[in-house]
Amino acid sequence: MKKRELAAQWVVKHGEMLACPICQAAFAAVENQSIRCTNGHQWDFNRAGFIHFLQGASAQNGYDQAMLAARRRVLTAGLFKPMVAVINTYLPSQPIRLIDVGTGEGTPLAQLDELRHQADDALAGFDISKAGVNLATQLDPAKLFFCVADLRKLPFQTASLDAVIELFSPADYDEFDRVLKPGGKVLKIIPTGNYLRELRNLLYPADDQHRNYDNHLVKDRFLQRYPNGTVIPINYRFKLAPELRKDLVAMSPLHWGKQARQLGEAELANLAEVTVEVELLQA
Repeated sequence: MKKRELAAQWVVKHGEMLACPICQAAFAAVENQSIRCTNGHQWDFNRAGFIHFLQGASAQNGYDQAMLAARRRVLTAGLFKPMVAVINTYLPSQPIRLIDVGTGEGTPLAQLDELRHQADDALAGFDISKAGVNLATQLDPAKLFFCVADLRKLPFQTASLDAVIELFSPADYDEFDRVLKPGGKVLKIIPTGNYLRELRNLLYPADDQHRNYDNHLVKDRFLQRYPNGTVIPINYRFKLAPELRKDLVAMSPLHWGKQARQLGEAELANLAEVTVEVELLQA
């Protein structure tokens, strides 16, 4: 079955959680490889099996195919798996409706799906990057729905979701609160100053801001919005096979800084193991 047909089947089954990003109306019909809201706005499934909900062109943000492919290889090897496992412990065991904000190439959402073994979950991921979503649809289009969408105009119904997860991406708490059911969960992963410290130390001099990251502004904003929220530290070491060391550099925006060094083979040899220290903000 073609990807667009699988995506259409997913929408037929779970379409009540979707909303038109133009008018917020429900979608009334899925036909002829398109969906149409009750006010007549129509969106097409493309060949890759996703819907482009933006009214203009999607953003690139430096996340090109090469970077995303490198990210896919490193995440498939397990870089984020322990943090995904912790996220899962804060989710209900019964079937849920969940969105992954800034899903990129989709691997964390797919890994969450594998952990849950819950056939009736409705798991969707979106990103503003078409390149990322295009790669995400290579995962399991029968289980996972992906779309290109705007964080500030989520294509999901008010009070329709059990959880919003977000790994290293921007947040719009007004929209998160709108789409969550009463009692729904916000689960946000943020890096600490020690996240990938081995890579930071190789790329930047000691006084550079990229080497001395401080997450307190992001954390404080979250806790101001959700005073009963909690901060869960996650800390582990991850071994990198030699063939993945260049990919780790390529997948991270860390190497975009003006002072970032170009790493040769001798420097890459120092990335045999990296520190993954993050915090899970949950409310």
